[in-house]
Amino acid sequence: MKNLLVAQSGGPTSAINATLAGVVENALSSPSVDRIYGSINGIQGVLTENLIDLKTKLTNVSELDLLCQTPASALGSCRVKLKDPAVCADEYETIISVLRKYNIDCFIYIGGNDSMDTVDKLSKYLNAKGITDITVVGAPKTIDNDLCGTDHCPGFGSAAKYIGTTFAELERDCHVYATKAVTIVEVMGRDAGWLTAASCLARANGAKGPDFIYLCEVPFSIDTFLKDVKAKLEKQDAVIIAVSEGVKNKDGRYISEEVQSSAVDSFGHSYIAGAAKVLEDAVRNEIGCKVRSIELNLMQRCAAHLASATDIQESRMLGKTACQYALEGATGMMAAVIRTSDKPYATEFKALPVCDIANAIKSVPADYINDAGNDVTEKMVDYLCQELTMVRHTSVICRKADATEPITPKMERVSGSVASPRLDSVIAMVFSSSRTKILPLIEGEKVFIDGKQVTSPAVQLKEGEIVSVRGMGKFRFAGSGGLSKKGRLYVYADKYV
Repeated sequence: MKNLLVAQSGGPTSAINATLAGVVENALSSPSVDRIYGSINGIQGVLTENLIDLKTKLTNVSELDLLCQTPASALGSCRVKLKDPAVCADEYETIISVLRKYNIDCFIYIGGNDSMDTVDKLSKYLNAKGITDITVVGAPKTIDNDLCGTDHCPGFGSAAKYIGTTFAELERDCHVYATKAVTIVEVMGRDAGWLTAASCLARANGAKGPDFIYLCEVPFSIDTFLKDVKAKLEKQDAVIIAVSEGVKNKDGRYISEEVQSSAVDSFGHSYIAGAAKVLEDAVRNEIGCKVRSIELNLMQRCAAHLASATDIQESRMLGKTACQYALEGATGMMAAVIRTSDKPYATEFKALPVCDIANAIKSVPADYINDAGNDVTEKMVDYLCQELTMVRHTSVICRKADATEPITPKMERVSGSVASPRLDSVIAMVFSSSRTKILPLIEGEKVFIDGKQVTSPAVQLKEGEIVSVRGMGKFRFAGSGGLSKKGRLYVYADKYV
């Protein structure tokens, strides 16, 4: 039997708890896992031995489903950088002693680039010490979308949806007056402009969206910026601008440094913010029109009311993937989203060596940015918003919907009696068939539980699991209760119609 430890690190998002849920879900279903621990406040909690028993906190699928919809980091977070073990190995020895004390065999760390640095350092230290019975695996998370290897990062999709919606709403506000005015919105992104680029999503449904988009990948010139704004104001009254917090001049200095201190965080990163304020002052002094700056700041990280369903689903699968690799003995790896198709959109989940990911930045490609450096190209639009015709193995028809429109699947409650909640028996009951007819479908790899292919008819279904049968449909197993006079078990399912 194995004990597992999971922790969260870095900035919170709308989807990081879905990854946690995926880890716990996979661990709960594994016969090889005994205890599941959570570390409070990331690696800091491991160092201080602040662990909790997650098996007592998350006991069923319904609780995991609720966790997926809960924003921020349920286990808390930290921004702790492990020292170079060649300089100071004390932290690593403390971590190992805590893992040994609780008989922990698998450690899964959910976070961004700096968190993957921790996974890389710890796994290498364990290897150097000849410790092979402890695996360390990373699960990605960052709204910045700047982790290499993975097509996109959990949290980014939801944050991008928030950015796109915010700019669409701002456009409607700013264009009601016949007054020359400039609105500058600062979006998170220290070294990668992916999230700022997502402001182009506001152009859906024929809207204009932001007039200019300035990413940190392109050297920023205030003089050129002012020329852009002046030219646009000659054609229209209101100008809306999206700018990355990390835009730098040609000398590589953040333009926000003019209003910031020289303070840095534990990873050596400068505290940056204020780019929009610098540009506001420039517009006011050089153009003289009405101007305001908006810094979205923390609001863009955990806006669960605009969370992306795809983001939540993929984040949960990445948690499951990270857990599975850790249980199978992989170490020094990071779970990743691999895009296998654009149209229809399709992905798969694999693990990549974290040493190729840690401390590297995935920047926006040059061909995603226009030649003038003040907007994005259609390639960025395609990346952000593909024509979706397939969700895993299910064909779908998509339409644009209002952000507030509730999306509720139509389901039909079915019930019946079975000898046991075996997969083949329940499927036969739900679809009014026989086990004899169902067996070939299972053995023919046409049956999936929560998106994972199943080939054994004897699998015992758990409440909340979603079963898909190609050519027949899908249902959520709603549980069981009571026995018939013949001793058969009554079971219930909600069939999608």
